[in-house]
Amino acid sequence: MNKSLIYSKVPEVTIFFWIIKILCTTVGETAADFLNTNLNLGLTGTTLVLGVFLLIALFFQFRSSRYVPGIYWLVVVLLSVFGTLITDNLTDNFGVSLVTTTVVFSIALAAVFIAWYASEKTLSIHSIYTTKREAFYWLAILFTFALGTAAGDLVAERFQLGYLVSAILFAVLIAADTIAHKMFRLNPVLAFWIAYILTRPLGASLGDYFSQSPDDGGLGLGTVGTSVLFLVAILITVTYLAVTKKDAVAIDPHADTLKPVMIEGTD
Repeated sequence: MNKSLIYSKVPEVTIFFWIIKILCTTVGETAADFLNTNLNLGLTGTTLVLGVFLLIALFFQFRSSRYVPGIYWLVVVLLSVFGTLITDNLTDNFGVSLVTTTVVFSIALAAVFIAWYASEKTLSIHSIYTTKREAFYWLAILFTFALGTAAGDLVAERFQLGYLVSAILFAVLIAADTIAHKMFRLNPVLAFWIAYILTRPLGASLGDYFSQSPDDGGLGLGTVGTSVLFLVAILITVTYLAVTKKDAVAIDPHADTLKPVMIEGTD
């Protein structure tokens, strides 16, 4: 380990990042359905159980001195499920409309970004190496999952597009966001968080498409089969990253500008 470097607590945004993010979101959708329905825990029980596991995972994430793929992506999976359950609880148990939850979570996410920038003068994910910045980072991610769930369900209910068409729609929106960043210089921080929000309904649509019966427009793999399939894919990809360190980054405090330094292949 190079002690002159400040090691990031989060991964570099590569193609692997987005692949695992979508896989985690898909698992979040199907796992929430499995725990709620198949195990008969109900929304409240499922939320409490997942909340406990999430707090344990966050404890180890904050205790870590650098990005550890297994811990980091476990937190993302659990946040995906927990964020989904927050929205589902508000709509199903308390009767809050999807329009209201979409607006409320949009405001909450904006408030997190405002507080984050006011405190740290940056929203860059390349600067997550202090406890305060990491706390803002995870809080923002929680609200992106809750917002993505609400907005995705709102679109699905309002337009009744079906699982596959919905997935294609959100994929097109993510592509448009990428093009706006690459070709028209959309602010990279804004482009990142827009894509992060949109991958939630994309993954949920894919999860429903794989798990629901053919009569309902799905492939009929069920929540168990779909969850196992995507969890195995996550495990393989995360193991690969843990071994190769292809997405591990650090910051050289002695450089003229604080740019991330890839630490692939180092200990």
